[in-house]
Amino acid sequence: MHIDKTNDITRRVMMRRALGLAMTGTALPLAMNLAAFGEAAAFDNSDYKALVCVFLYGGSDHNNTLIPYDLDNYDRYHAIRGGGPGRTAGHIAVARADLSATALTPLASQTLTDDLRYALNPQMTGLKSLFDAGKAAIQLNVGPLMTPLTLAQFNSPNRVLYPLPPKLFSHNDQQSVWQSLASEGSTIGWGGRIGDLAMSSNNRSILTCISAAGNAVFVSGDQALQYQISPNGAVAINPLQTGLYGSQAAGDALRTLITRTSSHVLEDEFTRVTRRSIEMEGIVNAALSPVSLNTAFPANNSLAAQMRIVARLIGARNTLGAKRQVFFVSLGGFDNHDLLMENHPALMRQVSDAMTAFYNATVELGVANKVTAFTASDFGRTLSSNGNGSDHGWGSHHFVVGGAVNGGRYFGTAPHISIISDDQVGQGRLLPSTSVDQMGATLARWFGVSNSELPTVLPNIGRFGSSNLGYFS
Repeated sequence: MHIDKTNDITRRVMMRRALGLAMTGTALPLAMNLAAFGEAAAFDNSDYKALVCVFLYGGSDHNNTLIPYDLDNYDRYHAIRGGGPGRTAGHIAVARADLSATALTPLASQTLTDDLRYALNPQMTGLKSLFDAGKAAIQLNVGPLMTPLTLAQFNSPNRVLYPLPPKLFSHNDQQSVWQSLASEGSTIGWGGRIGDLAMSSNNRSILTCISAAGNAVFVSGDQALQYQISPNGAVAINPLQTGLYGSQAAGDALRTLITRTSSHVLEDEFTRVTRRSIEMEGIVNAALSPVSLNTAFPANNSLAAQMRIVARLIGARNTLGAKRQVFFVSLGGFDNHDLLMENHPALMRQVSDAMTAFYNATVELGVANKVTAFTASDFGRTLSSNGNGSDHGWGSHHFVVGGAVNGGRYFGTAPHISIISDDQVGQGRLLPSTSVDQMGATLARWFGVSNSELPTVLPNIGRFGSSNLGYFS
């Protein structure tokens, strides 16, 4: 049964969220995210750790992210995806000759299904280097599950015994399921639940859960409300900085109106939160000001810009009094029903370049072992071609990157390269062999969540055989 603590939210937190919704479209909703009252009873923390979710909106094509390289499996991939003669590119198949520079050799010997050997997309040279250096690992065939499933159980009409994630193959719902383990409309994510436990570790609890990509349920907790930041720093209420309608006097009048105390309960609550928003803007930007990075982040890459501000916030951790932080960044454009071969490679390069620069920045900051980034997406995609792209799938392959990661290896079970095997549910849509709960639990344990706390973060974890997939030593 899904555990949802929404009804336990305090009156004040509910009031803030209601006010935030009412003010959607202005700078003031940010202020609604800046008041988290009541520290959660959390695990002990004596050091710093950060968890960074890199979400790829649209459903990234995992088949052209991690590509079979050995001849037998490549030939199956090539035939199913409509490749050209002589193992050349065609339809949505990458040419084998283009894979030689990104072919992967695990640091420790691993035998995968059907003796698979993989290569990364040719654009992912940065992540290839991190894999080779033992700083990046690959989780195979992971996706949302309510309980472990075989193909026969998936096809069974008995949804009491064999429940499915809600609204499979739906973008909005599967984005929400990945981030919150519930369908669209959920208000609490599993990153936010981790934040609920970690809040008391930080001098300023509002800086526990941070999104550099706008509103995201992943970093919204019961008490831990997400703090939203831009690539340039804390988001300002612009009229207070530049004047209103060209008038500084009008801007000053606005400041008075939105920050004054009031005898009206709702108005006073609103202005109190707004005052905190303005105060936090100054605190955060002052802490960021001296943090400069020598690490080069690629230009014209929105994901890299988000990850750079995350790195700078981590660099300001001591000034901000932070011990445990959960971050969210994202990149869109992955719904490649059409023009997969034209659009997907550039997206893969953006992901690889951004994550590589971010890892290098954590090395520069001296916290590489304290920061772990991982990818997620709505779903994987069909192995079969629709002619010019691929369609919505289920399971997918994802990356885990950081100095503490047991990198240079695969985790989980590699799927057959097939559209008729029993590890797919049609057209090569992967039936996940590892659940999001298991992946999340492994990350949460590293972050500091205790075994007894795991079910409050990942409510289905008790249904799966392991809550520790081995990403970390």
